[in-house]
Parts: sequence; structure tokens; C-alpha cells
Amino acid sequence: MKSFSKKAVLAALSAMLVAGTFFSGCSQKKSAEAQPLHVNFADAGWDSIRFQNALAMFIAKTAYNIEPEEKSGSTPITYSALKTGDIQVYTEVWADNIPEYKNDIAAGTVVELGDDFDDNKQGLYVPRYVIEGDASRGIAASAPGLKTVKDLKKYADIFRDPDDPKKGRIYGAISGWAVDEILRAKYKAYGLDEFYNYADPGSDSALAAAFAGAYERGEPIVGYYWEPTWLTGKYDLVLLDDEPYSADNFKKGLCEFPSMTIKIAVSKDFPAAAPDYCEFLKKYGTTSALISNALAYMQDNKTSYEDTAKWYLKQHDDFLDAWLPADKAALVRAALSE
Repeated sequence: MKSFSKKAVLAALSAMLVAGTFFSGCSQKKSAEAQPLHVNFADAGWDSIRFQNALAMFIAKTAYNIEPEEKSGSTPITYSALKTGDIQVYTEVWADNIPEYKNDIAAGTVVELGDDFDDNKQGLYVPRYVIEGDASRGIAASAPGLKTVKDLKKYADIFRDPDDPKKGRIYGAISGWAVDEILRAKYKAYGLDEFYNYADPGSDSALAAAFAGAYERGEPIVGYYWEPTWLTGKYDLVLLDDEPYSADNFKKGLCEFPSMTIKIAVSKDFPAAAPDYCEFLKKYGTTSALISNALAYMQDNKTSYEDTAKWYLKQHDDFLDAWLPADKAALVRAALSE
């Protein structure tokens, strides 16, 4: 057996210790760099924000080494959590509905990164076939002159209330929603109470079911709805015209609902924690119509929010180049192809 001197053995051991320390240090550094950043997203309880969360979360985990999680609650609860930093990202802020939002932005309590979409609508809708008919379904127009909310007085017999045939039925908003007060004021201010019963659907799912059921049967229906939703994405509905918006007349029910610019906001410390991801959020944006179409796809195909987000990104691949640097876009595309 070949023998080694004591000096040679000690030198070899020393070299091994140095190498071990070096590789151990590299391993720890690599592990620390790979540790994902945990980020909470606000789920305030409606489909469109959950869908947009799914989009932003998929990009976060595939391109930015972020571990995303949704935190559910009402608008006041989730917005309060954004201000305290317990929630970091709010993808769909209906800023006009949050009285303190502008002051919070000015004070730096919340950071606004940009606009999400500005083509949202709400008000009283009817199926298009009520006004124009639908030859493909053998449906004749039952209210061809219906254009405005005020015109409804002439067509109460078309939208007959099955529980009170002497009057028509208008499906209102859900009791407790702020918009319900506005609609009830409109119902009286326009004299519709003489011709219609105002029906509280009880829940948004019941309201959607009423519209969907009537539409599938080709029957007339008039009621409150809003965009973006799967219902407005799936069915051809017409928003009835109203008087131009006026802040003074709005609460009296004497004008149309204003269209809001929906914002993207983050907690005050988040831009420093994830500057690259915030750059993506600054560039991110979509439209109410596209969201409604995606939600309709989800409804028809019974897919999850994440699978719908993947479908959406494949359908609109050009968005990745608009939102992301080339290397990040490549990471998302690679994840989509798996």
C-alpha cells in the first residue's frame, strides 16, 4: 500500500474543509435566492377580481418567484388589510366606491400602480331579441321601440309579473347593495312604480338565474345587471339608455350610472419588496368585454379560475409582450406549454 506523509494528509484535509465551506456557502446562497416571496392578493368576493387574481398570480409564480395566496373578505375588510400590509395586491379596486381611497393614495398609505379597465357598465338590461327579435330562434321583437329606461312605461305588458299579471316586473339589485337605493329611487322618480313591481332577487346568483332562464326560453325580462360578468359575456343584452350622468341627480335616480376607471393598487411597502413585479402590474390592463368573455368561457366549460387564466393568456398571447420583458414572457409561455 502506498504511504502518505502526515504533512500531505493534513494538507488534503485542509483543502477539503475549504472546499466544503465554499460549496456549503454557495448552496446556502442559492437556497436563499430561490426562496419565493409570499404575496397575498385581495379576493373581495366577485368573479372578475378572482379571474384577474388568477392571471396575476399565474404570472407571479411562473416568472417572478412569488408564492401567491388569495385572502377573502368584503371590500371594507380586504381594503383595510391592504392599508395595513396584510394584503399586498388588489387587482381590481372600484375606487369610486371607497370614500377614503383618494386620501389614502395622497397620504401614501396605498400605492396606485395604474388603470385596469374603464369600460364597465351597469343599469337596466333587456335581451336584444326583445327589441330586435331573433330570426334564428324564431323570436319576434316584442318591444321594438324600447330604447330608454323611461320607455319601459309603455311596455309593462311585455314584462308581465307572473305573480301579479296586472303589472310588469323589474328585477332590481340585491337588498343591502348601495345600488339598490339608487334603483328604487329611479323606479319612483320615473313613475315606473305605477306600471311595475320592483322585485328583489335576493342574491346575485338568483338574479343571474332569472336572466339566464328567461334568455334560454326566449322570454322578455328587464332587470339590473353590470359588467364585467359571465352573463353579459355569454348573452346578448342591451343596456337601456338613461339621462346623462350628473352627480346631483344620481342619488335621486334621475340619470345613468357612471362608468368607473378600475384601479390596480398595492400596499405601501410592496413596490420596494417586488419592484420588477410591480413594473408588470403598471403595464397590466384589460377590458370589461374581455373579462366578461373569459368568465363566459369559464361558465360554459366549468373550468377553474386558473385554467381560465391560462386559456385567456393563450388566446391573447400578445399581451405577454406588452406586459412583460422578453425573458419573463418566455417563462410564462413555457409554463403555458406544459
